[in-house]
Amino acid sequence: MTWEIVIGLEVHTQLLTQSKIFSGASTVFGGTPNAQACAVDIALPGVLPVLNRVAVERAVKFGLAVGAKINSPSIFARKNYFYPDLPKGYQISQYELPIVEGGCIKILTGRDNNEREKIVRLTRAHLEEDAGKSLHEDFHGMTGIDLNRAGTPLLEIVSEPDMRSSMEAVTFAKTLHSLVRWIGISDGNMEEGSFRCDANVSVRRLGDDKLGTRREIKNLNSFRFLQQAIDYESGLQISILENGGKIRQATVLFDADKRETHVMRSKEDAHDYRYFPDPDLLPLEISQDLINEIMKSMPELPMWRYYRFIARDVDKYKLLIEKQTDIYPLQQSSAYLKFGVEEIYALSKYDATMLTADKSTADYFEEVVEIVGSKNAKLCANWVIGEVAARLNQNNEYITISPVSAKQLAELILRICDGTISGKIAKDIFGAMWHGEHGSSADTIIEEKGLRQISNSDEIRRLVDVVLIDNPHQVSDFCKGKEKAFNFLVGQVMKVTKGKASPAKVNEILQEKLDRKKHG
Repeated sequence: MTWEIVIGLEVHTQLLTQSKIFSGASTVFGGTPNAQACAVDIALPGVLPVLNRVAVERAVKFGLAVGAKINSPSIFARKNYFYPDLPKGYQISQYELPIVEGGCIKILTGRDNNEREKIVRLTRAHLEEDAGKSLHEDFHGMTGIDLNRAGTPLLEIVSEPDMRSSMEAVTFAKTLHSLVRWIGISDGNMEEGSFRCDANVSVRRLGDDKLGTRREIKNLNSFRFLQQAIDYESGLQISILENGGKIRQATVLFDADKRETHVMRSKEDAHDYRYFPDPDLLPLEISQDLINEIMKSMPELPMWRYYRFIARDVDKYKLLIEKQTDIYPLQQSSAYLKFGVEEIYALSKYDATMLTADKSTADYFEEVVEIVGSKNAKLCANWVIGEVAARLNQNNEYITISPVSAKQLAELILRICDGTISGKIAKDIFGAMWHGEHGSSADTIIEEKGLRQISNSDEIRRLVDVVLIDNPHQVSDFCKGKEKAFNFLVGQVMKVTKGKASPAKVNEILQEKLDRKKHG
């Protein structure tokens, strides 16, 4: 039997605010347990919630970024359930009228030549408060309650069940993670709980239109766990059905050590939470003026930047952007207002994907290109997603704190372009710059270490002659058709010059001299 996996995600994104959604308590991570829980957060009698305006603006910004409808009014509701870390006995959330309705996320699925675009529809995104946290360790058999997170502002983003594999789900989650960081509404720190996923997974026979019974995997805080959990859960459901069993709706947890899911509780439906409008909060009215103001502040979105990076023709690029109108009502005209012929980068899809995974990386790259010139955009991209990214990944750091600035990297790349140094020497210089040697200036390091490339043709000819005299056996092999001998001789010339000779000129002159010997 052939089965189809059906996946929808619910993503809880902590909004980037200094205070909580209904109180003035701090949202800073890592405080002493319960030190950041005020009277509102712990639900003392008589306290009333006051809505955080910045949280609302962050939600609107997300809605605009995904081409969604911004509901005005939207309604806050009480979601009733009992849990020790929920002081009020209910969670303030949104149900019937969320602040954001609809929208979509475009993802790239497949690889290389099989890569294709897929639209994942969004059902909604609503504002809500986070609960506290139950701590089970070091309490002598008891459970401790930390209410520091209670009241932290969340945007819960709910997708339609449009994904058909764990890889698609991970790609969607990564794209969404990049977007919320790109537009500045969340830091996306998964280790601190700022971005968490719940996965609704079901299976059905291929070709069947009816959805199967879903099970919800809760609180997945890494992309790797998300993929492992979906793979296990879908495999388990298929096995149960093939053996004549029945899937029962449930909420399950993923055991990362055993790489398996286990039932936490039977799955509740919306009516089990007894939603009703919160009487302490008025309907949220959002003016068109505020929406327009937020729209004007929107950055060029990652999808538009991706298209711009791979564009090879300005007119075709503009036409491509205009075709997105049906998908994304918010048109980012600023994406090509500054875009001229001289700024065509013509990058590969891979390079563009890597560079637009993070706004700071894309900004860094464009700052380098602005200095070096768009005709060398590919070389700039190679350095940013190569040497720079590798060094940052070693220390798990962001490009915003790179020891080598975009301006410094551009200076180094310019020395490659003008023939002052070779690419190999440039990597050694980059390492010195990274560690702050000689003031981190490429030009200073080149001069002080005597690394300037030998580009004089007469000098290189003289050195090539020396190498040919010293290696008659390899010269003979080349003349007999053994092409590998050529690479050996190139290596010998570079060795004699300590890597300073221009590789292009060495290849050219060596080829010329060997051809003469070969043809007599």
